[in-house]
Formats: sequence, C-alpha cells, structure tokens
Amino acid sequence: MFVVCGEALFDVFAAGDTPSGMALDGRIGGSPFNVALGLARLAQPVAFFGGISQGFLGARLMRALQDEGIATGLVQRLDAPTTLGLVGLDARGVPSYSFYGEGGADRVVPVAAADAVPDTTRAIHFGSYAMVVEPVASTQRALAERLHQRCVVAYDPNVRTNVEPALGRWRETIDWMAARTHLLKVSDEDLALLYPGVQHAELAARWRAAGVAAVVVTLGGEGARAYLQDGELPIAPVPTTVVDTVGAGDTFQAAMLTGLAERDALNPAALKVLPSAFWAEVLGFAARAAAITCGRRGADLPRRAELS
Repeated sequence: MFVVCGEALFDVFAAGDTPSGMALDGRIGGSPFNVALGLARLAQPVAFFGGISQGFLGARLMRALQDEGIATGLVQRLDAPTTLGLVGLDARGVPSYSFYGEGGADRVVPVAAADAVPDTTRAIHFGSYAMVVEPVASTQRALAERLHQRCVVAYDPNVRTNVEPALGRWRETIDWMAARTHLLKVSDEDLALLYPGVQHAELAARWRAAGVAAVVVTLGGEGARAYLQDGELPIAPVPTTVVDTVGAGDTFQAAMLTGLAERDALNPAALKVLPSAFWAEVLGFAARAAAITCGRRGADLPRRAELS
C-alpha cells in the first residue's frame, strides 16, 4: 500500500458577486490529498496520513477520502480548524494561493502519530508545506527517517511561500530529504524560486550524489526532464487545451508512482538501475495523465480507464 502524508484542506474559489458580497466555491484540495486521490483513481491501494479537523469541514474531507476509496485508518482527527486556501487564477489558468491555516489540523499532527504508519508500507509520499511547518514537519521527518531504508520515499517540495516565506527553510528541507528520498519530483517554477540561475542538471547531480535515484523536473507546457543513472531524459509535452493547471503536478506524481507500481519497479534497488527506456514509458504515462487534468476545471484527476 502507498501512504501519502501531508495536508488535506479546502481550496476556495471566487464564484461571482452577490447582492451583499461574493459567492465562494469550496473544493477539497491540498497537494498530498490530490496525490492520494490520483493514486486511488488509478487503481492503487493508498492510505492518507495527516491531520483532519473534527468540525463539519473535516467531516466532509473524511467523506471525500472514503468515497474515493482512500484508507482513513492513519488519519489523525484533531480539535483544530481546517485550513482554507483562497485560489486565484490568471489568464492562463495558473493558480495563486493565499492560505488561512495557522494552527490548523494539518499542521499540528504530533510526532507520536508517526508510530501509526506500519513498517510494511511499500511506498510513501511527502510533499508541500507540511514538510516545513511545525510540529507536522518533525512528524514527517521522523517517518522518513524510519522508513527510507525499508520502502520507496517520494518527495515533491511543492513550495508555498505564503505559508512559509523563508526560502532557506525549503532548501534545508530538500537537502535533508535528498539523503532519504529515492524519487524527487520538482517543478521548474519551484527551482527558479529556490535556486535562481542554477542549472537543473547541477541541482540534480547534487541530489543524486546525496542518494536520490531519480530526479524529475516538470516543465509545465514544455514537458519534463528526468536525471537518471544513465543521463538526462526529456519527456515531450502532451498537447491539450488548458482549462487550468490546478492539480497537474500532483497528477504527474500519482501517475509516475502508478507506472512504477504496475511495472513492479517500486523498490529502492530497482529505481537506481532502471534504464531510460523504462523511465520513458513511466513518465510518458504521467505526462498523459497530467494533460487530462489540465483539460478540466480544478483538481479533477483522471481514472485508470482514461489512460488505457
């Protein structure tokens, strides 16, 4: 089983003016939640590990997990509010976020909660701001430290500076995770923010030297590029009419992990020696999945039958 760690929250979109104000459209979101959703829709067994409030918004999040077939036995129900992310879209459908979540359930998961995640976990995904805000960051680091020699660790920094504006904190976390991560996916936008002027290949070489088996950089409309044992591998973009890009990176991550699982390559030793031709199939599958999400409103991730 996959375990996905991090935040589940509500993305809140403006839905037009009303006579007395503005209508808001709240949709379930959060990068890790989307990765779990993507895995479940791609027919992978997956559990969610994170903090969810005991209030009515938390109840809705729990129902969404259950409706999608995501196991909830590792969820920590906490007496804390649900984080809200206000989402604005530019003319190209690219989202920007403002988060309201200080003291939220997703951020206050105690370190002791990490003990609930079993040692038999096959692969575990970390990402986004739950890796850099306390105390949940320490909780997730404890998990990565305990499990990285037993199972595949996947990581996507998914930087949110309006949650944690200190770029050094994000860079320190990536460096710490590099020694405990087998599969590192990161967007070119995040790299430009964190390491302006530094070549992707230079960063990938640094992280691979620390222990990462494969570094995958997503390039938006330009596709993606993988940095592997046998060199660089470009992945062509999949043509699509973009509605918005909400959830596209999470879709890519879920589909990449699914592609590896379906090919029985989801173990640390295998990831280090997989040839480029194998990765081309896996990452091409991930690119097709992400293109489907880009063609739909919001984080509406594809199901397995759409990618047959």
